[in-house]
Amino acid sequence: QVQLVESGGGMVQAGGSLRLSCAASGSFFSINAMGWYRQAPGKQRELVAAITSGGSTNYADSVKARFTISRGNAENTVYLQMNRLKPEDTAVYSCNAEGLYYSGNYYRNFASWGQGTQVTVSS
Repeated sequence: QVQLVESGGGMVQAGGSLRLSCAASGSFFSINAMGWYRQAPGKQRELVAAITSGGSTNYADSVKARFTISRGNAENTVYLQMNRLKPEDTAVYSCNAEGLYYSGNYYRNFASWGQGTQVTVSS
């Protein structure tokens, strides 16, 4: 029911910046939280940053003070501003959204994922 489209990945030198965007579309009642996860080769997927509909944020310790997550004016968009990038930030970054959709006279939970965007930081 909910599709996520990411953009903004690419290749940058260490110390540079990138901004990722994610937009949700489809049929949903509300989005309660959106976040960014990443997975590097040979490693498990990890939470990078998340933001709730109320504006509360959560960051991985490794990105605090360097990355900033924010939501657009529309509740269905989220951004990740990544500054002072390091080679260890290299990974596939995926957007996640959790919320409610209405179906069969009930509100039901959903959790959707984008296809991911590659971020490569060279030393």
